[in-house]
Amino acid sequence: MSIKKSEAKGLKPGSYFLIDGEPCRVLSVEKSKPGKHGAAKANITAVGFFDNRKRNVIMPADRMVDVPLIDKRSATVIAEVGENYSLMDTETYETYEIPKPADEEIASKIELNVEVEVWDVMGRRVITRVK
Repeated sequence: MSIKKSEAKGLKPGSYFLIDGEPCRVLSVEKSKPGKHGAAKANITAVGFFDNRKRNVIMPADRMVDVPLIDKRSATVIAEVGENYSLMDTETYETYEIPKPADEEIASKIELNVEVEVWDVMGRRVITRVK
């Protein structure tokens, strides 16, 4: 699994980290000051990358969190196979199938021989945009 560690206080809006094993995009980070007997806290609001569920966590600001490493690649759509697209990586020429995107805006632009950007997040691939 491609994961690295980072402190919660180092997260910025737009970055990614894991909540309950699900990769999430950070929407906002609010940090409180340390109290008399406690450590500073980070209140993090994020949305799931795959399920679009909004999540909110509060944790010590110096806690180490898991950050997924995202592999961004270009691929060409070579076939439509039921609920999937067959893609060919433009660098390695590897072919693989990937589910059709749920986002209607992206799905409407996809056609044969068009180049797309594919993100590989924790072993799951998803089409993020059409080039």
